[in-house]
Amino acid sequence: MTSVAVLGSTGSIGQSALEVIAAAPERLQATALTAHANIERLGEQAGQFRPRWLAVSDPAAAAKARDQLGLPAGCQLLIGPDGLEQIVREPSVDVVLTAIVGSAGLRSTLAALEAGKRVALANKETLVVAGPLVMHLASRYGAQLLPVDSEHSAVFQALQSGRRAEVRRIVLTASGGPFRNHSAAELETVTIAQALKHPTWQMGAKITIDSATMMNKALEIIEARWLFDLDADEIEVMVHPQSIVHSFVEFIDGSVVAQMGPPDMKLPIQYALSFPERWPGPAARFDWSRSCQLDFEPADFERFPALALGLEVARSGGTSGAVVNAANEAAVAGFLAGELPFTQIVPTCRRVLEQHDFEAHPSLDRLLALDRWARQEVSRCLCP
Repeated sequence: MTSVAVLGSTGSIGQSALEVIAAAPERLQATALTAHANIERLGEQAGQFRPRWLAVSDPAAAAKARDQLGLPAGCQLLIGPDGLEQIVREPSVDVVLTAIVGSAGLRSTLAALEAGKRVALANKETLVVAGPLVMHLASRYGAQLLPVDSEHSAVFQALQSGRRAEVRRIVLTASGGPFRNHSAAELETVTIAQALKHPTWQMGAKITIDSATMMNKALEIIEARWLFDLDADEIEVMVHPQSIVHSFVEFIDGSVVAQMGPPDMKLPIQYALSFPERWPGPAARFDWSRSCQLDFEPADFERFPALALGLEVARSGGTSGAVVNAANEAAVAGFLAGELPFTQIVPTCRRVLEQHDFEAHPSLDRLLALDRWARQEVSRCLCP
């Protein structure tokens, strides 16, 4: 029985993870569940999975949780970020699935690595902000870092076919989002409702907007650079509207190994929990009795300038990832609040990046300080 702590259990990834856990009761147990403020859903999950720990990171919500949550017998409620770190360090927790959106998941992920856990990483911002530090901790403490992002899981699975020295390049696929065929003029008039309507994936609002700007792919480029120890020039992006081939690896002999599957996050989640084994599970299956078509096209860097920005940050490293990630989170929030046009999300991120004082080998405190600074800079750019 593998004990799993699901950080961010009330979000879309967290809910899918709990579906995977519920489908394998003889193998997996949800020992800890955490949420930021959605205590109603957290309470429902606690009733179903009866975890040993619940944690609520928002203090105001936590105050309500004490009165409103009917805790299962033997379940302890923890409050604030310290509660997350306490959970991931518990000896009885085998795997920590980090599904907290944004840089908020950084500290708990680092704590899990320091505790030598297997970390199923669904929080790409962790590697974007602090890639070298994250990989150093994983190596130092013997922790396993397994990707949950569908693209990075696909690369990880394909890499089992060869050695690192045999890799020529990896290719991350992108759906292209809802605007892959839009002209520059059409992008200028994009509404919030249009940007939130993804053609193939069901995701949270922030990630859906990132897909629309292709910033999600920019962040994935940076993540892949650290996770797989690649140079930026070894990473490419192809648009694949069907979202069936999740990414592929080209080896030096010309072989290309791809991972395919319906657009369902339960498969990469389960693989991160079951590796190196494969189990039956609840993920969607192909219907091979029906014909299908797979299309690929080069990514348009002019229509989606986030891609060039991602490659630049992957090359420079240092403090660049923390600044771009924080600026993007703030810019997306500004767009969703009606304070920033869609086409200004990525240019705003670039302006903030160019204004910051770059450091090649920053400390964690420096990265967190730049995270706060970048958000403040974006707030100054927003419409009054």
